[in-house]
Amino acid sequence: MFEFIQKNKRLAQVVLVLMVIPFAFFGLESYTRSIGGKDAVATVDGVGISQREFSDELRLQQERLRTAFGRGIDAEALDTPETRRALLDTLLSRRLLADAALRAPLTVSDSTLRETIAAIPAFQAEGAFSKPNYEALLRAQNMTPQMFESRMRYDMSLSQLTRAIVETAIVSRSVDERLAALQAQRREVSEALVAAQPFLAQVRLTEARLRAYYDANPVEFRIAERVRAEYLVLSAETLGRQDALSDAEVRAAYEARSAQYRVEEQRRASHILVKTREQADKLAAEARKSPARFAELATKHSQDSGSAQKGGDLGFFGRGMMVPAFEQAAFSQKEGDIGSPVQSDFGWHVIRVTGIQAAKARPFGEVRAELAADLGRQKGSRQFAESAEAFSNMVYEQSDSLKPAAERFKLALQTSGWITRAPAAEAGVLANAKLLGALFAADSIKMKRNTDAVEVAANILVAARVLEHQPQAQRKFEEVRAAIEENLRAAEAARLAQKAGAAKLAALQKGADEGISWGAPKAVSRRSPQAVPAGALRQIMSAHPGRLPAYVGADRGTEGYMLYRVGRVLEAEPRPEPQRLAELERARQLAGTLQLESYVASLRARADIEIHTANLEKKP
Repeated sequence: MFEFIQKNKRLAQVVLVLMVIPFAFFGLESYTRSIGGKDAVATVDGVGISQREFSDELRLQQERLRTAFGRGIDAEALDTPETRRALLDTLLSRRLLADAALRAPLTVSDSTLRETIAAIPAFQAEGAFSKPNYEALLRAQNMTPQMFESRMRYDMSLSQLTRAIVETAIVSRSVDERLAALQAQRREVSEALVAAQPFLAQVRLTEARLRAYYDANPVEFRIAERVRAEYLVLSAETLGRQDALSDAEVRAAYEARSAQYRVEEQRRASHILVKTREQADKLAAEARKSPARFAELATKHSQDSGSAQKGGDLGFFGRGMMVPAFEQAAFSQKEGDIGSPVQSDFGWHVIRVTGIQAAKARPFGEVRAELAADLGRQKGSRQFAESAEAFSNMVYEQSDSLKPAAERFKLALQTSGWITRAPAAEAGVLANAKLLGALFAADSIKMKRNTDAVEVAANILVAARVLEHQPQAQRKFEEVRAAIEENLRAAEAARLAQKAGAAKLAALQKGADEGISWGAPKAVSRRSPQAVPAGALRQIMSAHPGRLPAYVGADRGTEGYMLYRVGRVLEAEPRPEPQRLAELERARQLAGTLQLESYVASLRARADIEIHTANLEKKP
């Protein structure tokens, strides 16, 4: 227990931060922006969510995807009617929470707001808040300090409301234990595949059927319109690299941020956790007589099962990572000492300090690369804010070539392969719906003019120009006949295998012996499915324990049909204390999320909500 709390204190802090993230940049200004305007995608009690607000949030969502999964992800391809409706539901929930927060007496003081903004690393220079950085970065996001501070104040108030709801959720320990046991319960399963391959010999396809498939699916055999393009990328990262930092600049920043690179004193300790003072005194006396037996005593007597397995070892820790009584004792003892037992909420601890690492500063050579990269990003962001407008104007005004802009901003002129209108990962930074729309516009194709500079991500502008164009074309039947035949034969063989597999399953379920050769048994569970598909796993885990063996089946596509024999139930093994506590914490988080969802549902039930589908589906 004690070891788990020590190692997961940071996780608990991160969880609280994550609860605030969804509300970032959703401020009072956006809340009052639209009062049921004609462009509203929805209204809540007469107050509208405008198309601009929706588009801004969609852009932020796509940028978060790129940050999480890399620039190659085709975020725009996820802009579907389903994802738009899901995003709107999120905005509606935020709007309802916003209204509730306005009515609640939740305030943020000026001093708290100032401290919060000053602590944001992006607004700092040499370890301290920098007003020029602050204003430049806000300008790059088309925001004024007043707008940003209003949003920050409002977001902080809103986070108070959500935390108040989430953190009051109560989880029943018995329910948690039962759920954990079901999650860890295993079933012994054997598999047998009714393969599609042997059925290929039975498949007969006529020329008419191949031709009919070709005629019925023309889009499948269409070569999309495509272009090759040259392009320029103006980014904060590129600009930051152009003006290399000197050693003197980096070292000056290192000196200014010295506190950031200081590693405080660390202690390593082992402990024995027991319930009573009497037990603790007895074990402490025994350990002092024979210090070499401390690990043996911890393994035998400690009630902290996680550390007991390691002879009581808790590893290295700094100040603030342990409960106060434990920390005070550990940091007051000498290395090798076994101190007097100390009491905490968990019980009585017998502590032995086994290692001391003195406080030290990370050397300049160790942090130089990361510090230079951080300074470069800051410098690049400032330069991008200053250069973006000039870059956009130049590619527009000198629209017959990108070379002037390349020379002016010292950028490499890059060339793409063949790309289509549909955003695809291989198109790189060109995989942006707005930029591709501009590239495939008639003026770009016929006149070979530059596109406008398009912001494809935060602090990244791209301008492109068509080099070569190929119109849409249809592949001839003779070109694709072999591929059609192969695909139809595989599909028909799979259908026959699935039919045969379903018949075998029905016979097995009636008690017949089909003479099936089953594979070696393996243990599967909800947590460890062992490559069993989700649909089949649900059937396996739902099989009645008193009616085994049980048989289930699942379609495996062109592979065939898989039969599963459920032989026996393997109950969950006892869980170590750290794992049990981690599961309880996850259950609490889930309960908090469900409580917040229930609260929002109650707000929705009382609100007058109207959705304007035409505006919601309208794209810029």
